[in-house]
Amino acid sequence: PAQVFMFMLFCILFKPTGREALRLIHLPATSNVAENSPPETSVHKFSVNLSASLAPVIPGLPLIINSSPLTDAFKVNWLSGTDFEASPSKVVTSGNEQLDFETGPNIFDLQIYVKDDVGVTDLQILTVQVTDVNEPPQFQGNLAKGLDLYLVEGANPGYIYQVEAFDPEDTNRNIPLSYFLIFPSLNFALSANGTLFSTTEFDFEAGHKSFLLTAGVRDSQGLEASTTLQVNIGNINDETPRFTSPARLYSIPEELALGTIVANITAEDPDDKGSTSFLLYSITTANSYFMINQLTGTIQVARRLDRDAGQLRQNPTISLEVLVKDRPSGGQENRMQITFVVEDINDNPPTCTKFTFSIMVPERAAKGTSLLDLNKFCSDDDSKAPNNQFNFSTPSGVGVSGRFSQDPAGSGKIVLIGHLDYENTSNLAAGNKYTVIIQVQDVAPPYHKNIYIYILTKPENEFPLIFDRPSYVFDVSELRPARSRVGQVRATDKDFPPSRVVYSINSGGASLQFPNIFWINPQTGELQLVTKADYETTPVYILRIQATNSEDTSSVTVTVNILEENDEKPICTPNSYFLAIPVDLRVGTNIQNFKLTCIDLDSSPRSFRYSIGSGNVNSHFTFSPSAGSNVTSLLLATRFDYASGLDKIWDYKLLVYITDDNLLSGRKKAKARVETGTVTLSISVIPDPTTTATTTTRPQIIHQVLRKNIYSPSAWYVPFVITLGSILLLGLLVSLFVLLAKAIHRHSGCKWRQKAFEFPCLYGGCILFPLVTGAVYEFNSKTGARKWKDPSTQMPRWQEPSPHRAAPSRPVTGEGARPARSTSEQDGPSSKAQAGDARPGSGKQDGKPGTPKSRNTALMSRASPKLHPGK
Repeated sequence: PAQVFMFMLFCILFKPTGREALRLIHLPATSNVAENSPPETSVHKFSVNLSASLAPVIPGLPLIINSSPLTDAFKVNWLSGTDFEASPSKVVTSGNEQLDFETGPNIFDLQIYVKDDVGVTDLQILTVQVTDVNEPPQFQGNLAKGLDLYLVEGANPGYIYQVEAFDPEDTNRNIPLSYFLIFPSLNFALSANGTLFSTTEFDFEAGHKSFLLTAGVRDSQGLEASTTLQVNIGNINDETPRFTSPARLYSIPEELALGTIVANITAEDPDDKGSTSFLLYSITTANSYFMINQLTGTIQVARRLDRDAGQLRQNPTISLEVLVKDRPSGGQENRMQITFVVEDINDNPPTCTKFTFSIMVPERAAKGTSLLDLNKFCSDDDSKAPNNQFNFSTPSGVGVSGRFSQDPAGSGKIVLIGHLDYENTSNLAAGNKYTVIIQVQDVAPPYHKNIYIYILTKPENEFPLIFDRPSYVFDVSELRPARSRVGQVRATDKDFPPSRVVYSINSGGASLQFPNIFWINPQTGELQLVTKADYETTPVYILRIQATNSEDTSSVTVTVNILEENDEKPICTPNSYFLAIPVDLRVGTNIQNFKLTCIDLDSSPRSFRYSIGSGNVNSHFTFSPSAGSNVTSLLLATRFDYASGLDKIWDYKLLVYITDDNLLSGRKKAKARVETGTVTLSISVIPDPTTTATTTTRPQIIHQVLRKNIYSPSAWYVPFVITLGSILLLGLLVSLFVLLAKAIHRHSGCKWRQKAFEFPCLYGGCILFPLVTGAVYEFNSKTGARKWKDPSTQMPRWQEPSPHRAAPSRPVTGEGARPARSTSEQDGPSSKAQAGDARPGSGKQDGKPGTPKSRNTALMSRASPKLHPGK
């Protein structure tokens, strides 16, 4: 359609005249051109047939005005002259576009246009066919220009890169290409399929830094192409640093100043050859003597190096492990052992633990006696000879010559070469004291120090230490208090100068309570009591007293007689007792067969005398025998008389005195020591009830024994716990009774009826003794009159308060039980009549009460249970 359109346009614009038209010779036509032809390659030649006017062609024509498909790959070379028929034009490749048979169009229709000066034109079509040409393979991208490859050193031989090329003829890439190295290499190989791999392991430090390879590719028809591959070996941190300092053993003197450089450790890193700026040094061995500069490797003194003290004295070598590494963490490292030997210098003068000595030498010491060896006290702290060697100078001092010397000379061994007679006049003039001055000095250089030796003549012991008596006997009363003086011993020594004597008790003096009841003053020898002595326990003590001074020891026997004294109180059993006796007890009767048994550790059983102190009102009680025996009985001395009012109390508390002076005369009693013991007796008098029948059994007499619970004051918590527990228990019981009463009140169908046993008591009160005889005992609560109730009237009836309601009578425990009478009968004249029938003498006389109201009430409440109404 485009060609038709262009042809119609040409016909319209360029109408031919009547003359012969302008024509392009050899067109239209079809020509071939090979693909990839270079520029100016001739495609087709043609010529121009001028019109009849022979008008020349306009310059620049003929021209390709259009193409199908559009392309800029062709052009028409212009005519060079005016003879267009003789000089043909030609279509050539322009080089502006690459003709590619495989990828581009294969046929082009070129419209060639020509026009002369008079306006005559012609348009023809040239068909150009692109022919296929076998092209060599091609590398694409960066690979076509040459490629840089990188391989780390130390990598295992193997795959590096996959080389790829393509054949323009093989658009589907079905035809394999063959790859190869144009220049074979010992270190690399290229497989036929384009795989590049290494055949050896590379070491950057060995000079293997880069390799230039030329890779070729060949198609099936033998065409080849090539490209360059630059294989660069990458340097990695795979080499350990190497120490370059040759020294491993260093000898240094002691006492170097802190910070002194004693060694310089150097190393290099093969990975960074020629530079040491990236190496770090450290000491891995734990030590406090040296430190290392981590950047330079210099080792300096960090602590005092004293060859003569501590571990260096035993072992002067210090071994260190130096670590060098090429980065702070990770990386490569290397270690090296170095040793420092600390050498001794003569930096210590000789010294002694003591520079002053005091020696006591017996006055009769023989010549040649060794007095002192200074080598035991002096030393030189230097560790090696001759630095630790020293000697002593010749002794000097007033009075030393002829008496003291060294043997051998300079050895420091002081010996006696003269006599030290304590009584010698020359020695007395010197005071028997000598000062020896001697110097201890180092061998090199001559350090020295003075030593002072004080030698004293020691007097010898010529006399023994003896007591002034061969034995001692002392008497002491058992009444003497502690710290009382018993006696004094004395020991002396005639030696001069006199020495201090110390006294002590070696043995004896022990008692049951104390390891020793005696104490001796260690300075004066005075013997004293530590506590009171007890004749009854130990009457005689035999002591062994020792005297000691700085030289001797002597002992003597001391006998201490304890003088007996009356210092023990009589002790009786029982110490306290409770007795209950009837009021009509016969005089002279041993009350309840009660007896006192007494003992006294320092008195005879016949020395006891008994007396009753306070509480024996009207002298009703006495003891028999009252003296001369350690066993006595309590007797009733006089009868009780309550009826006449002579006796008014019913409870007696007697304080009994037991004195141990019965065997002493009156004169001796005034001077002698008398001890008195006490016993407390509580006696309760029980009234005798009056009975109307002879067969009536007397009430049972209850004897109550009072016992006291004695506990230690430290056990205060016992009564506290008992009291607290009693309160809690009482509270619990009260709460239970309250709950019980509420429950009974809630569930009971009717209220309790008022029931009462009424007795026709004439005297205003009655008591029932069911546990003894069952008889009823009457008493008048106002007058105190009392009697046994008539058995015929002991069991009264009872009835309901309301006359319309009657209740069956209930039996009452006791003898002679009878139906109860009504309350109205009790309150009638019969009650008064009964009160008037009381027999004389039984209840009251002269209007005086015979028994206290409180006494009767308490006693009768104990004798029988209380009767409750309604029960």
